[in-house]
Parts: sequence; C-alpha cells; structure tokens
Amino acid sequence: MKIQIDPHTLMRAEERGTTAGEIRDIIKTGFSIPAKNYRRGKAKVFDFGRKRLGKWYSHKRVEVIYTVQRDKIITITVYVFYGNWKEQT
Repeated sequence: MKIQIDPHTLMRAEERGTTAGEIRDIIKTGFSIPAKNYRRGKAKVFDFGRKRLGKWYSHKRVEVIYTVQRDKIITITVYVFYGNWKEQT
C-alpha cells in the first residue's frame, strides 16, 4: 500500500525529532495504538542514546496517526516522546 506523508506531518516530524524514513518504518513494522475519529495509529520505540533539548534520553517513542483511503495510507500527524522504555513493544 502506498504511504503518503502529509506536509503537516513532515513539519511536526522535524519539530519533534523524527524523520520521514522513521514514519514509513513505523507504519510498516510498528505496533497498533488507539486513535480517535476512525483514524489508525502505530508506534515504535527507537534507541536514542543522546541529548535532546539539553537532557539525555535512552529511547524515543514515535507515534503516527493516519487514515486509509482506498489503496493509500495518508498520515495525519506524528508524536514523539523521549524517555526510557524497559520493554520495546
């Protein structure tokens, strides 16, 4: 299925510390998460191991919210959380 990354998603990705490549990876290999309003969500935890905004984090969890229209996945937005996840589900 084709993945279309919306310009809004790319803008948020840059601000929040993720990439289009990671977004595509999450849609293909991430785990499902709840989403509202007939949307879908997937997430994935990545090793991070560096500082972000002056604080060190071992992981980042990226969540992608998207919709499916016919044969195309269209992203809505992306969220990035920094922290330490013991289990990468």
